[in-house]
Amino acid sequence: MSKKIAIITGASSGLGREFVRLLDADSEGAGAGEFHLDALWIIARRKERLEELAAGLRTDTDVIALDLTDKTSVTQLQEKLSAERPDVRMLINAAGSGKIAASAALPLEQVDQMIDLNCRAAVDVTQICLPYMDSGAKIMEICSTAAFQPIPYLNVYAASKAFLYRYSRALRFELRPRDITVTAVCPYWIKDTEFIPSARQTASADKTMSEAQSPIRSFPLASTSKTVAERALMDTRLGLSVSTPGFVCTVHRAAAKLLSSDILMYIFDWLRKI
Repeated sequence: MSKKIAIITGASSGLGREFVRLLDADSEGAGAGEFHLDALWIIARRKERLEELAAGLRTDTDVIALDLTDKTSVTQLQEKLSAERPDVRMLINAAGSGKIAASAALPLEQVDQMIDLNCRAAVDVTQICLPYMDSGAKIMEICSTAAFQPIPYLNVYAASKAFLYRYSRALRFELRPRDITVTAVCPYWIKDTEFIPSARQTASADKTMSEAQSPIRSFPLASTSKTVAERALMDTRLGLSVSTPGFVCTVHRAAAKLLSSDILMYIFDWLRKI
């Protein structure tokens, strides 16, 4: 019988790490809640962080150190799937990166990294997992509330998340006959992850920008990773197509349906300077 597993990318920090902990905390013996998981496959670049995380888990865990911006990493994961032929009950694509800066200030390397990780890698990992997913399996694509509108000074990141959001919505429709659900998770800023400090570390600078230097000066009403992960996991279990795990992103999603992109960008331009 195939081993029932969950695959979590971006598991070394932030939301990915929190999802791993929640799935493990829900486990009893060899199973994990309603998904009856036998194992977790946790993926990220930083092997030592993955090993530290795995050491504190009750669920059997495979540490898979891969840089998903490298296409050969996807091939390695595909080969592991082919060799072990697991039953993938849940896939959580939480790996992602972003930069806060004017587009002209970003070097090509950082632009390509955002597109590769947020778009290509997420799609590639989903594609290679689909043959190993059966009825009742769930996919979580970690998008962002940035997917709902163009965002100056977070331009490439927002555009990449809009791509992943649209991909997730259409993939959900395609997978309906197989009873596999896809949830696009669209959180607002999360204050206790590495994303904001990393996003402020720009292109031409060797150190993180201060609040005064950053084009986005503050992040009011930011959420916490645990709160976002708990709500997103609940929404996914309920089979929702879109999860907006928080008040701000829920209002933003509604506003994006009512207001034009130009109006939303002017509102953002005012808010970013507060």
